[in-house]
Amino acid sequence: MTQPVPGAARPAAWWLRVVFGVIGLVASVLGYVGLERLSQVRPEAIGDRYDILYYDLQLFFLSAELFEQPGPYPWQLQVARFMAPLFTLLAVAEAGRLLLATEIRRRRARRASGHAVVCGDSQFAHMLADRLYADGDRVVVVRSEPFGPLEYRRRRYLGVVGDPTNEEVLRGAGLPRAHTVYACTDDDDRNHAIANTANRIIQDRRHPPRVYVQVHDPEMCLSLQARRLGAAGSSRLRLDYFHVDDIAARALHRHHPLPSAPDRPTTVLIAGGGSFRRALLVETARHWRARQADQSGPDRRLRVDLVAPDARAELALATSRYPFLSEVCRLTGYDRDIAGLVGLEHFAAEGYDRIYLCAPDEISGLRFALDTPALWRGARSIVFVPVYRQAALAAAFHGDVRHDLLDEVHGKLRLYPVLTHACDARLIAEDLTERLAQQIHLRYLYAQQRAGVRLGDAPAMVPWSRLPESLRRANRSHVQDIAAKLLNLGCVVAPRHGGAGDASAAGRAIDDRVEQLARLEHERWCRERRSEGWTYGEPRDDVRRRHHLLRPWDELSPAAKEQNRQEIRALPDVLSDSGFELIRLGPSVPVQRGGSADAA
Repeated sequence: MTQPVPGAARPAAWWLRVVFGVIGLVASVLGYVGLERLSQVRPEAIGDRYDILYYDLQLFFLSAELFEQPGPYPWQLQVARFMAPLFTLLAVAEAGRLLLATEIRRRRARRASGHAVVCGDSQFAHMLADRLYADGDRVVVVRSEPFGPLEYRRRRYLGVVGDPTNEEVLRGAGLPRAHTVYACTDDDDRNHAIANTANRIIQDRRHPPRVYVQVHDPEMCLSLQARRLGAAGSSRLRLDYFHVDDIAARALHRHHPLPSAPDRPTTVLIAGGGSFRRALLVETARHWRARQADQSGPDRRLRVDLVAPDARAELALATSRYPFLSEVCRLTGYDRDIAGLVGLEHFAAEGYDRIYLCAPDEISGLRFALDTPALWRGARSIVFVPVYRQAALAAAFHGDVRHDLLDEVHGKLRLYPVLTHACDARLIAEDLTERLAQQIHLRYLYAQQRAGVRLGDAPAMVPWSRLPESLRRANRSHVQDIAAKLLNLGCVVAPRHGGAGDASAAGRAIDDRVEQLARLEHERWCRERRSEGWTYGEPRDDVRRRHHLLRPWDELSPAAKEQNRQEIRALPDVLSDSGFELIRLGPSVPVQRGGSADAA
């Protein structure tokens, strides 16, 4: 587990305690000195040093018999007789605060708003809460194990002790007013129970929080995402499932983009049969596709070699689920153990631009990476070793320049702690709805550019990162309306397995109903635009919120109608990019929709 992230420094509270201590010490010293001088003037009242100590302690309890007699008193004693009670009052106040600290935190958690709720006792839950707090977010942690006083003091976020599947416990964490809820226990079923409870609590709220559920099996995670996509229009809850491998793989390429050379193809080696390799392969291809989107010329596909005992079988499965892999990459599989990768012809001749060592056994993979000089020589840049339980060892290798404990082999060896990098709230927030919305927008950009529209010519002709929030919501609403479209088609979404029969049946269903679905999509878009204050007007004016396409379907131009049809026809391709396909189950079910899908 990572070390707790220190909370924001509280110099005022720290200095206040120092001042309290100084007041008590000064009062005691001055009282002793004053009483000693008073004993010289009134020897009948103070007999010896034990009397001086006794009367000095009495100064702190507001009951000094000595002061029943009239003064004058030495100035040291006069000062001490006021400072000592002040210290006592401050000490009582501090003791009361400490005794009531748990109750105060409980009330603060219940009344919190605009915060993140992290549920779970797992290592990942602790790391995520630390990361959220370090990023400036307000955090309430719900877990079964009690919080220690030092943990409260160092972490600074609020904590609620109890069963996170209990409705009252989640209300005590301020869940109805939270902006995000993370279910991150070690038990998938408990995570689902947390999501169910959250849904009951917030089902009537206008702006419910997002709920992210951790799933520990990647195949199950994809299947649950498919089922959620098919039900997205039936609940106001913005719910998504995530696996740490997917998040960490995206983070890897954002922090360490692939190198590129203009005079030769870029080559990547993925070795080993660990669970991280599938997510790494898919995200590597997506990263390269995004980099090459605006470049033209000869074959610029990324060369990817996979070395594992089941390399060819894994590539067959991966390409059947993600067809774009074969379009973006030149894939080659070598069915051999990880120890045999140094014997590859390309490894010895030219070397790889990037090597990823994903051994199923973490310790043996680390040992191979640390004890194989040929591996370092075979990489032009970096050898990455993903690790789950060795975050502290990774920190020893890759601390700051002055505090590195271990040699990184001239920067060629890098341990990559998966859990640490998966605790990125921004990447977790890029859930399936967000990624599909981005894909829809990307396809729109490509289509418009092919039609001669240049980037920047319209508010929508910009990358997703610069797209106005209102247009982002429109794309998200399009994704959330997929469930209604599927019901209309008699289709469902499922993880893709590469079968052509089901895909062709779904394609025929779309072709049969493309006109009706395009009309319904246009009507949904019009309702959404009008709900945000847009009206019909020519020419288009985004400042005044006037749009020339806000008119009935029958009044649209043929080009505008065709654009809506293309959006419907592109649905299978949009889904296949995320590993899904449409399955035709039965006849279509006409649906009369009275309102737009809920926007996030």
